[in-house]
Order: sequence, then structure tokens, then C-alpha cells
Amino acid sequence: MFVVIFGRPGCPYCVRAKQIAEQLTEERDDFKFRYIDIHAEGISQADLEKTIGKPVSTVPQIFIDEQHIGGCSEFETYAKEHLGLYE
Repeated sequence: MFVVIFGRPGCPYCVRAKQIAEQLTEERDDFKFRYIDIHAEGISQADLEKTIGKPVSTVPQIFIDEQHIGGCSEFETYAKEHLGLYE
């Protein structure tokens, strides 16, 4: 499983999503992720919307195996239901 997290500096939800991904990386052999800082990479809101295929107004925007699942809340729910994430 490969997760891509599009986030920005100073965003608490981006930090939380990255923490979840780091925890899953430690706990599972089949989990890898990449965090993309949209500011450092020069990715605009329009670029994200084009990638996702619909309007977005918040970050993080998260993909699991190239499928968009939403933001931090959706990622956390998915991780708890399907990946054995424990708080």
C-alpha cells in the first residue's frame, strides 16, 4: 500500500496525517507513504483540484494507492478500519 499526502507547513491536520502514516510505516511491512509539501513543491490549489478531479479547499489531500480518499479524518477512519491503527 502506498499513500501520498499533500499538505502544507503549519497545518495541524497535515501534521496529524503524517504522524498516522509514520506510525503505520513502523507497524506494517506493507505500508509506505510520501508526504508532499505543496508550498515547497510549488503546487497550487488549482493543481490539486486537477489531480483530484474536484474542487478542494483544505489540506491534507490524501491518496491511497492512487485513489483519493479525502483529508485527515477520512484517512484516520480508513486506517482504523482497514489497517489496524490503534491510538
